[in-house]
Amino acid sequence: MKGSKLLNHVREVIRTNHFSYSTEKTYVNWIYRFIIFHNKRHPEEMGGKEIADFLTNLAVVRKVSASTQNQALNALVFLYKKVLKIPLEDFEFKHARIGKRLPVVFSRDEAKVVISNLHGEFHLMASLLYGSGLRLTECLRLRIKDINFNLNEIIIRAGKGDNDRRTLLPHSLIPQLKRQIEKAKIKLEENMLVKGFVGASIPEALERKYPNAPKELAWQYIFPSRKPAIDPRSGKLKQHYRHESFLQKEVKNAIRKSQITKNASCHTFRYSFATHLLEEGYDIRTIQEPTERSSAKLITGS
Repeated sequence: MKGSKLLNHVREVIRTNHFSYSTEKTYVNWIYRFIIFHNKRHPEEMGGKEIADFLTNLAVVRKVSASTQNQALNALVFLYKKVLKIPLEDFEFKHARIGKRLPVVFSRDEAKVVISNLHGEFHLMASLLYGSGLRLTECLRLRIKDINFNLNEIIIRAGKGDNDRRTLLPHSLIPQLKRQIEKAKIKLEENMLVKGFVGASIPEALERKYPNAPKELAWQYIFPSRKPAIDPRSGKLKQHYRHESFLQKEVKNAIRKSQITKNASCHTFRYSFATHLLEEGYDIRTIQEPTERSSAKLITGS
């Protein structure tokens, strides 16, 4: 698959559009599966009918979820519209309907007991999810420059919808967060001694504009991965952030230890954050950009 000229071209277009690496992997995988499904025919020889046949097979035979069907559809529409530039006049872009589900929410006591069963980095991460309303990936991607201790503020860069936003840092988490930043600083000092190390991973456009930024302390991840790794796009040795499974597994274990039977996960902390603020009488804007008082209340219980 890596040697395919078409798939390599797909990767180039995806990067030109500044899509994330995870999106790149997902789209390339679906396009590859589409080609294999149709006996390795080139997509230029196919069109709307073949896309419909592929999606029907996913839904009827493979019985994949609506969100998975939509993911495959998005990848194929991208292939034809952005890469091949072939109009799909005989195909209607109808996404599968995704049913609405009520989110799982912790009670205040449940959130506190789950967090109490976490330790070290895990405890700090879960506290940020709950006390600042962060998504898991937003927490993992935090850099040192995103924390403003003077204002008790966290800046979320390129969050959902590629938007930046502010949220408040609960005062009770500041000592623990400062210790974590010291650990990240030590990690950088150790990495600088590694042959071929070029610094933290940052967007390619920023790296071209600020070539020294990857090795500056401000750009380091607060939750760096255990060791540097080769970046799949550039081929350079870079420092990345912790994988999502790093916290997900520990949270699942903490939920079991807490004897909570809800089908909860890391994202439950964010839902609980929003729900508990609504219970306190705050409006939706407060939930999007919470006040210091409201965030601190969730963590400290005061």
